[in-house]
Amino acid sequence: MSGRTARGLLPAVLGVFGVRPVRQAASRSGGGPAWAQEQERAAQAGAVGALGFVPEGELDTVHDQPVTADEAACLGAVACGDWGAAADWVAAAGRDWEERRRRVGVLAGSAAHDGAWLAAWKAARPGDAAAALVGADAAVRAAWDVRGARGAARTQEQFRLFRELLLAAQRAAHAAQEAADPADPVPYVVEQGVGTGLGYPHERYEELWGRITARAPRLLCAHTAAVEYWTARCRGSHELALGFARRAAEGARPGELLGLLPLIAYFEDESGEQGLQDHYRRPEVVEAVDAALADLAAAAPGDRRTAAMRHMLAWMLFWQDRDAEAVEQFRAVDGYVGALPWTRHARPERRYAHARDWAARVAARRA
Repeated sequence: MSGRTARGLLPAVLGVFGVRPVRQAASRSGGGPAWAQEQERAAQAGAVGALGFVPEGELDTVHDQPVTADEAACLGAVACGDWGAAADWVAAAGRDWEERRRRVGVLAGSAAHDGAWLAAWKAARPGDAAAALVGADAAVRAAWDVRGARGAARTQEQFRLFRELLLAAQRAAHAAQEAADPADPVPYVVEQGVGTGLGYPHERYEELWGRITARAPRLLCAHTAAVEYWTARCRGSHELALGFARRAAEGARPGELLGLLPLIAYFEDESGEQGLQDHYRRPEVVEAVDAALADLAAAAPGDRRTAAMRHMLAWMLFWQDRDAEAVEQFRAVDGYVGALPWTRHARPERRYAHARDWAARVAARRA
């Protein structure tokens, strides 16, 4: 069993909060008998509640941070059929390509479930580049929704429909590229989801990547999508993913947050819950975490992209026994778990709460 157990550090930690430890309580990995896990979770929840953290049952599993007022207003408007609000919101991003990609993604998520307002937009403005872009992204998302969550059982019919929908999304992405401002990389970023799903050969993906980087060499959203393509579970290997991630991070300026990429590569190389402490305590991973912390410290105040970095850092710092540093990251994002690494778990709120609560209690004892 990895990590510290109830026989070691845990009784002392619980004692600080006046909580009686349970026998054979779960380790950092959350393992152990089911009854012990439940008692341990209850003990953790009671202990950290006084520290101001959001209870597990109230965690937002959709978002990685609070929704902005303008985003909420736009989604409310399109839910009532006001496609003009969507058009204005995308246009307001200007040539901030990272923000344009985010806004297109938010609207595509809405359209993938109810596309009436998007159809009205396209009908009112035939050939509108932003409408085409949102539609292409919605098509990609609809295909991945059909495929289902990672690790879930799938039928041959699901795989057939997944491929059929991705081919339709590919056509939509190419149409969006033709309609777009020639400087806009976002239609090509949208195609990355198609390339990963269809398994583009390396040469074809490199061609797509070249079109993105010719327009925006250090676009974080594009780089994070590319790391996924290069992993072993997609079309590459851990070595290819890590090599790509390291080259990009080393070529970036402080504060551009490309230090997130090696963290993703190491996360994608996880191999079972029980070996995570050894995995993340390797010197090269510790070095990558330290570099990411420095990158984060140099980021512009209010940069929304920092949330993804903080979520991943919290996970890795937790496994490295750097509990006080982990708590700093947990506090910055607390309440929201719609991000890696939590979303790869069937119960993201449970994984998050376990790591956060453990780290918070240990850090409080050491303070």
